[in-house]
Amino acid sequence: MEPELREFFRRIIQTVSVGLLWLMINSTAGIMFGYAFFENGFHLDNMLFYGWLLISGFFIIRYFIRTWRKKIPLP
Repeated sequence: MEPELREFFRRIIQTVSVGLLWLMINSTAGIMFGYAFFENGFHLDNMLFYGWLLISGFFIIRYFIRTWRKKIPLP
């Protein structure tokens, strides 16, 4: 396989797997542990969950942009 194509597929697989891991962590914390729902009002755990969601979302988008902005080295 060509090295450029290998690097391209590596970026795709890395982006998908990091994105899915981020989604699984946040959906587990939000849905299974109930931090995404306001059952009896807005509490500290809801605030921490949504803060984590925004901050980690910013950093994961930044990571994706930096990963895809790099040029694939040509031989």
